[in-house]
Amino acid sequence: MAHTIHVDVVSAEEEIFSGEAEFVALPGEAGELGIYPRHTPLITRIKPGAVRIKVPGQAQDEFVFVAGGLLEVQPDAVTVLADTAIRGADLDEAKAAEAKRLAEEALSNRDSKIDHAAAQAELAAAVAQLAAIQKLRQKR
Repeated sequence: MAHTIHVDVVSAEEEIFSGEAEFVALPGEAGELGIYPRHTPLITRIKPGAVRIKVPGQAQDEFVFVAGGLLEVQPDAVTVLADTAIRGADLDEAKAAEAKRLAEEALSNRDSKIDHAAAQAELAAAVAQLAAIQKLRQKR
């Protein structure tokens, strides 16, 4: 029997995933994190990107896009508290491409009174979402 760890991925709106996993990979602030059962306790911020969850007995990994948030790891549990989380199957490439275009447009317009930090964050999230969609396509 494979060792597993309980994983919860939640956003402010809803619980996206809750279940057992053999492995979890996600974009930490200092780089990609890989978490196995009995991992050392850890709390860190996460960057926008894909959370990959290896579910026992399931051929395809579960994918969830997160737009940043916090990660808490305990030896028997992983909790991802995401600012925004979207199931891989629900990702919309056209919507992400439009968000990227609008953020780039806002950043290139120097005369506007936009919040540049917010526009850069939106751009980073849109680019990460498009990358997650590409990753998901490659896995299928």
